Amino acid sequence: MAYIIKDGCISCGACAPDCPTDAIAEGDGKYVIDAEKCIDCGVCVGSCPVDVIESA
Repeated sequence: MAYIIKDGCISCGACAPDCPTDAIAEGDGKYVIDAEKCIDCGVCVGSCPVDVIESA
């Protein structure tokens, strides 16, 4: 299952450079994870300073 970024994202972008598949992009008001590109590795979870990334 892909990861998702919940409301509460502060749009800092800390997660995006750590994603090995470039599945994270800036969306409208928060960053979003492309479920088709996400390989469920969880690297982004550790990068988020506000803990809003979780498994879908």
